[in-house]
Amino acid sequence: MVQKYQSPVCVYKYPFELVMAAYEKRFPTCPQIPVFLGSEVLRESRSADGAVHLVERSCRLRVEAPRLLRKIAGVEHVVFVQKNVLNWKERTLLIEAHNETFASRVVVKENCSYTVHPENEDWTCFEQSASLDIRSFFGFESALEKIAMKQYTANVKRGKEVIEHYLNELISQGTSHIPRWTPVPGPEEDTHSQAGLRDPGSLEVCGPGSAQGPAPEMVSTDGNKLDADYIERCLGHLTPMQESCLIQLRHWLQETHKGKIPKDEHILRFLRARDFHLDRAREMLCQSLSWRKRHQVDLLLQTWRPPALLEEFYAGGWHYQDIDGRPLYILRLGHMDTKGLMKAAGEEVLLQHVLCVNEEGQKRCEGNTKQFGRPISSWTCLVDLEGLSLRHLWRPGIKALLRMIEVVEDNYPETLGRLLIVRAPRVFPVLWTLISPFINENTRQKFLIYSGSNYQGPGGLVDYLDKEVIPDFLGGECLCNVPEGGLVPKSLYLTEEDQEHRDQLRQWRETYQAASVLRAAPHEVAVEILERESVITWDFDILQGDVMFSLYYTKQAPKPGPREPGARAGGQLTDKGWALGADYSRVEAPLICREGESIQGSHVTQWPGVYLLQWQMHSAPGHMACSLPGVEDVLMALHSPGPRCKLLYYYEVLASEDFRGSMSSLESCSSRFSQLSSTTSSSSSQSHSSSLVSR
Repeated sequence: MVQKYQSPVCVYKYPFELVMAAYEKRFPTCPQIPVFLGSEVLRESRSADGAVHLVERSCRLRVEAPRLLRKIAGVEHVVFVQKNVLNWKERTLLIEAHNETFASRVVVKENCSYTVHPENEDWTCFEQSASLDIRSFFGFESALEKIAMKQYTANVKRGKEVIEHYLNELISQGTSHIPRWTPVPGPEEDTHSQAGLRDPGSLEVCGPGSAQGPAPEMVSTDGNKLDADYIERCLGHLTPMQESCLIQLRHWLQETHKGKIPKDEHILRFLRARDFHLDRAREMLCQSLSWRKRHQVDLLLQTWRPPALLEEFYAGGWHYQDIDGRPLYILRLGHMDTKGLMKAAGEEVLLQHVLCVNEEGQKRCEGNTKQFGRPISSWTCLVDLEGLSLRHLWRPGIKALLRMIEVVEDNYPETLGRLLIVRAPRVFPVLWTLISPFINENTRQKFLIYSGSNYQGPGGLVDYLDKEVIPDFLGGECLCNVPEGGLVPKSLYLTEEDQEHRDQLRQWRETYQAASVLRAAPHEVAVEILERESVITWDFDILQGDVMFSLYYTKQAPKPGPREPGARAGGQLTDKGWALGADYSRVEAPLICREGESIQGSHVTQWPGVYLLQWQMHSAPGHMACSLPGVEDVLMALHSPGPRCKLLYYYEVLASEDFRGSMSSLESCSSRFSQLSSTTSSSSSQSHSSSLVSR
């Protein structure tokens, strides 16, 4: 495989002629580059008018490799041939170099150019590219490739230091200006010699380093973007190979992309997300650019105005910055009625709002970079989970959350610098089990999770936020203007027609099942559990009437007739001959559910077997059923007119392995999670459940 390198453009704020004088002082030896052992001129010629000067040198470089490799190769130094074409008239120096040693086994090519800055004729630009192709090398191809690229990248920045050293030396000796070349009247130029020096075929490998100036991708209205210093000042420290990937990807975009070219910060995020694997980063970025164009995301901050509903009930907002200068976003997820927001605003509106938050985050990062004078490319999110309960595990809400995570991961990679999760309750591991597989591993490493009051004091928020910006609701002194959230009134819910228009009702019907409950004819669902400590979760809405919900356990499976998945026609699964305490047992106390309520709950199973979720019509206290109704009662109820209750329900089983896995994932994020993990782990040794009603 051919390894390629492309440098950012380096800018010397000196005229071309003075830089050339400094460059010539590098030869025949250069003490500032220890591996450079010396050089000798092989060939030299000038055009008749002196405008073009060609020099060909043989350069010796010491081999810095393990002794064994040097012994096998049988050499202590390698020879490179360097060809320089200096054009004083055009003010360009084009350099080609290739290896002579082991040329049949290893091919190294380097192309460099010194040109005049396109916006300031008293400045000089330098750029270089190189390629390495190891065809065969005694079975040490991989080792040699690593050594060669490591040495090359380690010394590539030394070139600028060397030129600046000799520039300073010239200036200290009194040479601060060298006049530009002017033609000298004389005999007619040697046209043959001139043609030979200007042979396009001999210079075509220089590509961007032509006499017309630097590569077009490096020209910008902001002159300092040509400089390698800009990368370190505005983008952060990058290795030479990382700089090369950034330059190559930007160059490729400018040649092929029909549309707005993203900023360097944006390109760099995709490179980091793919560990600077150029092809994979290019593919990811192209898909994102297509997505942005299709959904007009670039216009989002100018066109999006959140509805009043979100401004009041969406408990999230920006709040100063963290201790590293990253913009800080606070999300009070535990105080948010996610189900109400979904039913009142719809998934698409919430997704638009999340995208707007991410766009605003990038804009704030740029502002903080200018404000603090150092690269800031990501933001911090503080998530308060106080109040998080099973109502947040509503299935369509989870599906919508996973979709939003997928969209953000694909199009805003490496924008999250740190995620601080505070006041994580016992139900959090269930939520984490559902969403963590969809979060990139690099992103998960940025999670810090605190339970209880562990976020207070040393090792807590003070390690990441200045005391002056810690919100008041977390014990700080700073007034936080993030909305407090709260339950969304059902009067704001979308009508069924609106839901159909927004394609929401279809999604809910695909997820939920409808059931009718008649007097003495309950609706039951059998859930087979193969191993203890599995987690059964349920979520249902009471559309009409009042219902009593119970959970039973039995070792023997009910004898099903023709039935829909999980329940027989009519909803009754059990036999009248079953006796409570003998054939089956109740593992959950009955829960009275009123019309209009939304119920979520879970149960950690203690034994393998069959668990029955049962909904039956609620009667007056004196007539409350204490056992399962029989088949005759069911048949009579089905054929007799009378009141009925209606509900939509959904249930899911989390395997015990997945549930325990969620705990280990959380513990790996932060040692401070011990309190939460120990609390939840203790509950797994016994049957534990909880249900929550949201009105």
